[in-house]
Amino acid sequence: MSKILALDLGKFKTETGGLDTDTGEIRFQRIASNRHYMSRLLKKEQPDVVVFEACTMAGWVFDLCQELGIPAKVANTSGEAWKFKNLKRKTDRDDAERLARLESMGELPTVYVPAVAVRERRSLIEYRESLIEHRVKLKNQIRSLYLAQGLELPRGHAAWTVEGLKKLQEMAQPLLECTATELWRGQLHAILQELRELYQRIDTVEKRLDALGEADPATRLLQSADGIGSRTAEVVAVYLENPRRFKNGRAVSAYSGLVPRQYQSGELDRRGRITRRGPRLLRKMLVEAAWCMLRYNEWARQVVARISGGQRARKKQAVVALARKLLVRLWAMLRDGVPWNDQPPRAIGQPAIALV
Repeated sequence: MSKILALDLGKFKTETGGLDTDTGEIRFQRIASNRHYMSRLLKKEQPDVVVFEACTMAGWVFDLCQELGIPAKVANTSGEAWKFKNLKRKTDRDDAERLARLESMGELPTVYVPAVAVRERRSLIEYRESLIEHRVKLKNQIRSLYLAQGLELPRGHAAWTVEGLKKLQEMAQPLLECTATELWRGQLHAILQELRELYQRIDTVEKRLDALGEADPATRLLQSADGIGSRTAEVVAVYLENPRRFKNGRAVSAYSGLVPRQYQSGELDRRGRITRRGPRLLRKMLVEAAWCMLRYNEWARQVVARISGGQRARKKQAVVALARKLLVRLWAMLRDGVPWNDQPPRAIGQPAIALV
């Protein structure tokens, strides 16, 4: 007899479905979504396998199953099979039963679950990214205040240097001391105060990430490529952790979402924009790195020149294609433990290396 326990994880409540594969009978119950009740359920049911969807809670549930010695599978919800737009009914119980039935038929699409330390590092990297985005938002608010007052603010980075911030502070004034016609100075004061605190938080996070990067051989290896800095290297290292789980370069490209969409029917075979599946931060850092490599890396310039054919209108598409090729090459470095400079160069017009 084989027993499958399916979990539809919710913020407060979790719907569970226990499927007996011999009889096809399934029993449902609802429990609170916390470690205490989840542990008690798993010990009581003793299933042969636990299945649940990839979500925020999936990490600790997977770890709990491992602690109890129960096999667990995390379903991939980014596939087309998980788009239920045309269903007449969709409930938590239906989702739990669907998970159990798919697993019983061997048709459950699963995702790789990294170790706790890797997940924690990913979370810290994503937290830094949110701080950077918030910093940009605050800077734009300051520019908006100056624009509304008809004042000129230096363009680019010049406004945020030590001298630039000093001039901004001279224009600011505590809100309670502002007159009714100069309340914008109080807003500027509050934004600058928040911006200073944000700089400190970013500095603290980056120091911790730098320490983790120095202790990680994969991150150090990736930085041997011209144009790949510590921030890009750490993102690639944590998302391509355990590189041998990918069969080939195509699997890595599909994971990143940097491959084109495809619609094929009969004689029609149309390709569109990239799928954008997988980690958004990985795609963003790779594209930024691709633009940067055009200045430092001869291989990158050759790739863009070959794909764009010298046409300015095709340069952005060529850079995205370069980002995909860059990812595959970085994956090969991690898989084989070979630095960038030790890989054989390729000239324009020569066939692509097997990994690309």
